[in-house]
Amino acid sequence: MYAIVKDGSKQYRMEKGMEILVDLKGKKQGESVEFPNVMVYHDGEKVKIGTPYVKGVKVAGEVLGDIKDGKIFVYKYQRREGYQRGLGHRQRYTRVKINDFVTG
Repeated sequence: MYAIVKDGSKQYRMEKGMEILVDLKGKKQGESVEFPNVMVYHDGEKVKIGTPYVKGVKVAGEVLGDIKDGKIFVYKYQRREGYQRGLGHRQRYTRVKINDFVTG
């Protein structure tokens, strides 16, 4: 069983028991999270394709915590002008464990 879910501007392939990184949700560790925008659902026998979403199917998961990705460093300068600027960024994600596919 798997589902392809749209969350924000990204799409994720989710299976039961899988741990995935999604954009920051703002939820605490142990809280539940639902993904209602299921685009494709495969139940082991049939594939359901939504237009754009499959009705009556949601993916339920549990928040395992927030993490930060590696640091990227952006640097710009103007030659012969004495202008230099550096900026760093670390993207934050929420780690989610997929518990169940809710149909109904």
